[in-house]
Amino acid sequence: MKRVLIAGAAVEPFGKKVGENVAEIGGRSLQALLRSSGVAPEQVDAGIVGSVYGGSLIAQRVMQHGAIAGPPVFTVENACASGGTAVHLACQAVAAGTYECVAVVGVDQLSVFGGGALPLTTNDIEIAQGVVMPATYAMRAQRYLHDYGADTASLDAVSVKNRGNGALNPRAHFQKPVAQDEVGQSRPVADPLRLLHCCPNSDGAAAVLVCSEDFARSLGRPTVAVRASVVLSGQFHTGYRDMTWPDITFRAAAQAYRQAELEPRDIDLVELHDAFSIAELLHAEALGISERGQAHRDVREGAFARDGRVAVSPSGGLLSRGHPVGATGVSQIAESYWQLTGQAEALQIDNARIALTHATGGGIFGVDNGACSVHILEAGQ
Repeated sequence: MKRVLIAGAAVEPFGKKVGENVAEIGGRSLQALLRSSGVAPEQVDAGIVGSVYGGSLIAQRVMQHGAIAGPPVFTVENACASGGTAVHLACQAVAAGTYECVAVVGVDQLSVFGGGALPLTTNDIEIAQGVVMPATYAMRAQRYLHDYGADTASLDAVSVKNRGNGALNPRAHFQKPVAQDEVGQSRPVADPLRLLHCCPNSDGAAAVLVCSEDFARSLGRPTVAVRASVVLSGQFHTGYRDMTWPDITFRAAAQAYRQAELEPRDIDLVELHDAFSIAELLHAEALGISERGQAHRDVREGAFARDGRVAVSPSGGLLSRGHPVGATGVSQIAESYWQLTGQAEALQIDNARIALTHATGGGIFGVDNGACSVHILEAGQ
């Protein structure tokens, strides 16, 4: 299998882009990627677009904005892991020698729904009974707080940290820090979650260039190596589910660590799926960067700060950067690429060598999540 490198990244800043066209939003990130990497459209062997709500042939419509028409183009929908899954498929194709250069874009425009919880398929027994994601994460939070002696101040601390990081990120939806009392006094959403414990529904796009070593060398650009790329689905069962343990994240991370021949202690920074503040605590433990039941202490003690033991969501995470569902996994790769190549500017983490990205989602009956993607990237390649 060939080595796989990331040789460029671009992000169309997240926020509300009311009245704009979703393909144009994705197209702007693709154009920025080609422009910054110096790649001509005819050099791109294939295009892959991750999107949940972009509609039919969103990949073709996005690629046309980059003058990429003719080569194979694919649309990927895999819930919140759509963008990460698109990157995964590109990595597989390059590793197998099928393509030398793949342009990957993630894009979604959630402002078209007008706010509130995202619409979910009603062809599901739990969703048909009224389950929505804020309620699901609220139940997870209640159970975690009960089982591990944590309190809501730990949830507040996650939001304060990530909104503070996002204040430094010009691509983030929210670029203003918040104080702990602001979080704790924001309006209730689903007990114990409050508004500032929840990520915003955003519009935006991100793009990365996935390529072979030979192709990357021809560009003469900074690159990072993909040490691991994993996508898994949730295991189905109808019995008891431990709401404090995201099994799909644990399994995907374990496989990624084996691929990369690394351990959790080797990771310098993590961009994880903090759609709600409790998600950072749950996923940090499943990823192995915290002991079971200890993440609430770690976040309050600064272990996940930019200068802590492992920087968690240094870009601001979903809580600050936003969550245009299909774009999230690709934007995590982009932010990590800039960190590992020393191009993160105000967001830069000292001595960042190894990054892990994680996106998971898709609430359906019988599984903790429908899909999960985990990538491990290494600098200096």
